[in-house]
Amino acid sequence: MLTGSCHCGAVKIQVERKPRRLTSCNCSICRRHAGLWGYYDKSRVKIVARRGAIERYVWGDKCLALCRCATCGCVTHWQPIGRISSRMGVNFRNFDPSVAESTRVRRLDGANTWRFLD
Repeated sequence: MLTGSCHCGAVKIQVERKPRRLTSCNCSICRRHAGLWGYYDKSRVKIVARRGAIERYVWGDKCLALCRCATCGCVTHWQPIGRISSRMGVNFRNFDPSVAESTRVRRLDGANTWRFLD
C-alpha cells in the first residue's frame, strides 16, 4: 500500500501499487501546479479526509474536478464529474519522491495536441 498526503496531512490518498507510468501534462492548469499524474479506477483509490478538507475546482467543459486541500492548498487528485469515466488522477507529487523516481514519466501535450511528446 502506498500512502501520500498533502503538506499539512489533512488529505491522505492510498493506492495499492504504483502506476505503470506517470504523466506530466502541460495544459493550462497542470503546468501551473506541476501535477504528476498516476491514473486509477476510482474503486482502487482511498481518500481519507475530514469533512470539508477537500475543495474542488471545476472549469471549462466541466468534465472533471481538480481537488486540493482546503488548508494547505496542495492539489491531491482529480475526479471525473458524472458518469463520464471511472478513471481518476492521483498527484504523485504528494507521495515519497522515490515512487516517481522509479516510475517512467511521460510528457503529455495537453496544451495543444493531447498527444504524448515522447
